[in-house]
Amino acid sequence: MITSVFKKSTPLNYSLVVFLILVFFLMYQFQDLSWTQSAVLLFKKAGLLIVLLASVFITNFIVKKNGLSKDSSYTVFFYFLFLIFFPSVLNNQDLIIANFFILLALRRLISLQSLKASKEKIFDASLWIFVASLFHFWSILFIVLVFISIIFHVSRDYRNWILPFIALFVTAVLFLLVSLFIGINAIDFITKNATTNFEIDYFTNNYQNGALSIYVSVALFFIVSMVLSLSNRPLLLHTSFKKIIASFFIGVVIFIISSNKSNDLLIFTFAPLAMMATSHIEMAQEKLKQELVLGVLILCSLFTFLSQL
Repeated sequence: MITSVFKKSTPLNYSLVVFLILVFFLMYQFQDLSWTQSAVLLFKKAGLLIVLLASVFITNFIVKKNGLSKDSSYTVFFYFLFLIFFPSVLNNQDLIIANFFILLALRRLISLQSLKASKEKIFDASLWIFVASLFHFWSILFIVLVFISIIFHVSRDYRNWILPFIALFVTAVLFLLVSLFIGINAIDFITKNATTNFEIDYFTNNYQNGALSIYVSVALFFIVSMVLSLSNRPLLLHTSFKKIIASFFIGVVIFIISSNKSNDLLIFTFAPLAMMATSHIEMAQEKLKQELVLGVLILCSLFTFLSQL
């Protein structure tokens, strides 16, 4: 019954997901009402919610535009479920903005399979990734996905290999100009943020540990499903799914190496995992199995969210 609700792509389904995100966003924010006393903070919270919703629908646009899913609204619903696994991410402004720019880059890279305006897409994707790195430095690792995409599609033209470096130069010049204008020491900014920490001992309670363990189990299930079923999918989509898998693992690497470690860092894996989950649920299989997978995931998401409030 649950799967039938999101089986179609309708305004009602999207409105339902938007409503759910709004409700859970406010449930988390209402734990501390100090932001309601300031117009500036109110504006920031509203802006954060808008960027969050934009991220959800960019993910949906990617799968629809590139034929990675059927005419369903599973992707936005899965993104919502993964989002509430770690409620503290709803308050992490830098990561939400960085992830938004990464999704803009992913949109351009996956559409590269059409081979139309390939140079513009490579430059745009590289630029968005470098902009994202200003909000979370290690999101710069997604530049690897740009080179993977070049190898898959347009490796013969040497100019495509140069474009990411041009984007880096443009971003660096703009950053230096802004830093001079607002009085930021660019060198200190980079050295402060380009730090690593491989220890996973940041948990403040057992519920955070449990949420991570459940999320890892869910992720492994959908990744294995994607890898095992890849050969049965249309050949035209193989490179797109490979890029989605690669983007997930880049997100995992960012989580592993980043300093100021928290479960919030897994936000970079939400979109690719939502795409893989959609691909799994849309496979030809018994309806009972679909209902079971979705039902268990909903219960896990609700449990992890409520336990961490």
